[in-house]
Amino acid sequence: MADITQDDLRAAVAAGHLNEAQAAELATLSQIRAGARQAEDEPFELFRGFSEIFVSVGLGILIFGGFGLALATSVTWVMGVGIICLWLLARYFTLKRRMMLPSILLVSAFGLAILGIAADRFDFWLPGTPMSRLLTEQPGATAWLMTFGIVIAALLLWYRVFRVPFTMFLVGIAAFGAVMMMATASGAQSGVTNPFDLTEGGLVSWGTLAVGLAALIAGTWFDMRDPHRLGRTSASGFWLHIVAAGALVHTVAQTCMGMGPGTGYGLMGLALLVIALLALILDRRSFLTAGIGYFIFLLSYVTDVSGTGGNWVFVFLFIGLFLTLLGSFWIQVRGALLRALPGFPGKDRLPPYRTEIS
Repeated sequence: MADITQDDLRAAVAAGHLNEAQAAELATLSQIRAGARQAEDEPFELFRGFSEIFVSVGLGILIFGGFGLALATSVTWVMGVGIICLWLLARYFTLKRRMMLPSILLVSAFGLAILGIAADRFDFWLPGTPMSRLLTEQPGATAWLMTFGIVIAALLLWYRVFRVPFTMFLVGIAAFGAVMMMATASGAQSGVTNPFDLTEGGLVSWGTLAVGLAALIAGTWFDMRDPHRLGRTSASGFWLHIVAAGALVHTVAQTCMGMGPGTGYGLMGLALLVIALLALILDRRSFLTAGIGYFIFLLSYVTDVSGTGGNWVFVFLFIGLFLTLLGSFWIQVRGALLRALPGFPGKDRLPPYRTEIS
């Protein structure tokens, strides 16, 4: 008897034989019996076997050679042909074979190829501009916006066709790259000592905050469309929350650190508490992971009575124990929190939680 796959479960839901909750329970039960997953886990997958790694090694060597040929001859023409090849390869490895790691490699190469062509053709508003001039001449902010805008649009098209969740992560990185390069090209960062400090008014800090908020909203939207985390929709949300966590946590924490001890560190502690609650409510551990370093810094500062820094051992022991316990009892803690919170819009579309103490 053939094993039932995730695609079979999605087809059963689409056909009306199962609802989302039943399909999620069936998938979780199967994975628990196989020892691959705990109930109400946060699914994450990079590859499904060594065959994917082997294929990815071959594709990686092929892609590396293609980029080398493009840089040695014509970026636009060679990468243009390469994009067609990548598209055809994705139709086989992504749509037909449904291989995860090769799909990630192909969409990454696609994004880089689009970036190379866009930079080659539009950085100076002159056709045929060689890539080598990027090393000696600085394009303007508008040129960078045009370049990364094309990359983001192309990645969104790829996502619409192939539905590779990792594409959302690349979209977030491209948006962040646009902010960084536009800030550098426009000179908006001149005199800014910490690019992620909002109080200094730099374009990078506010741009990163905007990217983080957009990724958070989009990730939550994806999550609410697939609260049982059955398919690629919630996996797309996973990658968007990775972007959101990195952008929001670091921007807010760096801003608070810039204010110095007292008010600044107090606000950092409050912000980290809000971030921890957000991670539990959304059931996305990436926010807590992004803030671990700041948790350690703040606790070290608060408990360093002697001023010698000798308390770091105990801080690491405490943080390690806390994270281990939280990770072990995440489901129970999250359930207690959501039971205690009053009803709010969208609460019923969040990942399920235990409504009763068992």
